[in-house]
Amino acid sequence: MAEISMGTDISKKENILGTEKIGKLLLRFSIPGVVSMLVNSIYNLVDQIFIGQGVGYLGNAATNVNFPFVQMMLALSIMVAAGTAANVGLNLGKKQEEEADHYVGTGFIMALTSGLLVLALGEIFMEPLLYFFGCTDMVLPYALDYGRIVLFGFPFVSCGILMSDLIRADGQPRYSMIAMLTGAVFNIIFDPVFIFIFHWGVKGAALATIMGQIVTFLINIRKMPHLRTIHFHRKDFLVKFARVKQIILIGMSAFLTQTAGLIGHVVLNNQAVKYGAMSIYGAEIPLTCFGIIMKINQIMMSFIMGITTSTQPIFSYNYGARKYARIRELIKKTGMVTFTVGVIGCFIFQTFPQQIINIFGQESELYNEFAVMCLRNMTILIFVMGIPMMAGTYFQSVGKPFKAVILSLSRQIIFQIPIMLILPIYIGITGVMYTYPLADIASITLATILLARELKFLRKMENEEAVRV
Repeated sequence: MAEISMGTDISKKENILGTEKIGKLLLRFSIPGVVSMLVNSIYNLVDQIFIGQGVGYLGNAATNVNFPFVQMMLALSIMVAAGTAANVGLNLGKKQEEEADHYVGTGFIMALTSGLLVLALGEIFMEPLLYFFGCTDMVLPYALDYGRIVLFGFPFVSCGILMSDLIRADGQPRYSMIAMLTGAVFNIIFDPVFIFIFHWGVKGAALATIMGQIVTFLINIRKMPHLRTIHFHRKDFLVKFARVKQIILIGMSAFLTQTAGLIGHVVLNNQAVKYGAMSIYGAEIPLTCFGIIMKINQIMMSFIMGITTSTQPIFSYNYGARKYARIRELIKKTGMVTFTVGVIGCFIFQTFPQQIINIFGQESELYNEFAVMCLRNMTILIFVMGIPMMAGTYFQSVGKPFKAVILSLSRQIIFQIPIMLILPIYIGITGVMYTYPLADIASITLATILLARELKFLRKMENEEAVRV
């Protein structure tokens, strides 16, 4: 079988990940990383805004109970993308270009499979799963209309996430950013057209989302034959168990982070319905408000996550190349930047909560009261959330999955869910929102301890490397 080259072989050139100044690298990679993360958040947020204005809060509740499907898809897709990109980066750092190419092909097969898997699962078991995710009878018709359409975009998203990570690992984060941004623009344009002009309601929002995702996919796939340091052939698409295992092993922390978010979201929805029904707010107001607050918070977290996740190829390459001083410098500078961004976000959320809530539609006074209370309490510690995110990215990037898994499980599975199940028993629906700052404190403490120990280890390795040289 004739081989079809998928890129230009210039891998002998020194990768900028190991030579460029850390500050410049962080800036170069974090801006596209932030934009990419923002775009992922915007897909859901834009739907919430236009649905809130054109359909009402029951339509927004429908996107909330469908969100676990998105989290399922992201859990598998990010696991594959993170595991593939980390293995590619580590092998490129070791000058093992052929092995890096093998991982790319394996990653593509796994990404496509994961998107199709969630699509099939969602379409077959849609209604019972929606009820399990916290849907009420009033919300169900909207949820079915939205979910049955948006699921068809998942295979494009899963492959698109992998390609975005590979393009960034290739040293071209700007292209990845443009692809994501273009898809978001399409979504923003067609959302109001389908909702307000064609009057398709939540179906229109779902269709606009799919169109944006397909546009991003097409732009990314156009770039794949022209990567600079990654070049692969048909034979690289032959899947070997050893590589699948290694991708899953390194990507497991990302998978568990998303899975923990999925479980936490389901518990949140069910607790909102249960204890909301016992309060003056009723079941639907808390269900809608928690969903909106999570999406609002996700916008700010996108800045922090965009910065921390953009460090993945830098960590992987330099760890593989044994450039430990560069890694320590990157950890410190990333921490400073995420703290600054978090302080700005915290100030905005605490100072202008009602103005932010009004973007999603004008509702009753009772609704506004609960939404403002949620926004202020659930985002109070956002300024230090960069610590656990950076720590998780680092351990995942350098092939230390156990510590990455511990961090992935800590916030939601170990801390958040138990608190969320216990606290509302004593203080009702407000106990659900207080769960978030309490869990944040615990996870930040754990991440700080693990990261401090790792910095000492890196200094030790740096000294040993200096003696050997």
